[in-house]
Amino acid sequence: MNTIERYLAPTCLEEALDCLHRHDGVTILAGGTDLMPQSRAGRIRIQPTLLNIRRIPELQGITVEDGAIRIGALTTVTELLASELVRTRLPALAEACNHFASDQIRNAATIGGNISNASPAGDTLVSLLALDAEVELAAKPNGHIARRRLPIGDYFTGPGRTRREPHELLAGVRIPLPAPGRVAHFFKFGTRPALDISTISIAIAGTLVDGALGDVRIAFGAVAPTPVRARRTEAVLEGRPLNPATIAGAAAVARDEVDPIDDVRASAWYRKELIHNMTKRMLDHVAQA
Repeated sequence: MNTIERYLAPTCLEEALDCLHRHDGVTILAGGTDLMPQSRAGRIRIQPTLLNIRRIPELQGITVEDGAIRIGALTTVTELLASELVRTRLPALAEACNHFASDQIRNAATIGGNISNASPAGDTLVSLLALDAEVELAAKPNGHIARRRLPIGDYFTGPGRTRREPHELLAGVRIPLPAPGRVAHFFKFGTRPALDISTISIAIAGTLVDGALGDVRIAFGAVAPTPVRARRTEAVLEGRPLNPATIAGAAAVARDEVDPIDDVRASAWYRKELIHNMTKRMLDHVAQA
């Protein structure tokens, strides 16, 4: 049984980091849309200190700074969908948010929570990988706030596990402003478009010049212990004309590059076939745009 000995609700980042530094065994609460169901199911044990970070303004908002779009960890999925900046400059992330659960959950679920949950099928994570996102972690080790950044692809170490240290807080995510001509798309396959966990998900990004795709990023979800970049598939596409032969070759490599498992949502074989077919469909769409 979970026993909460203290409940803390700081109103600024410095206060939250002090709490993390002073106390061992802290569970961080934001929207709670993942935490509470997993706690009730016995998959997560609430620690003696419950730290509610929802009142911290420094963790909110979507801004442009230093050539990047910074999204505060407490930004909700609804706020991402409502942001013109996200819809116009980060369409793959907007598409992922549009397939995220229900309206009620979107109103509470935060991008920081979705990242911290570290699910291999996390809806925003695949798009963030393809968009070269970095996570921003904050801590207060010596009486002063220190921050470090980590490419999101290096952040995940396994299902539900990340490189966040116990005294760190995920403060936000930074995404480089896409260059002109950059295209990016997201696809999710599930029993239902939004309310189901992904059977597979795909994000593709690149710059289309004279019919060839450059600076290619392809990421897959729900086919490995973490969301993954498909580097072999990227190499097949890089700088080559996006014609039927190139697309067919890339889709075949994508199918062989993933190593999914059998589970209640799909067999490994079915997931590999989905990756092949949907990668081809997405690349066809990019080529015709």
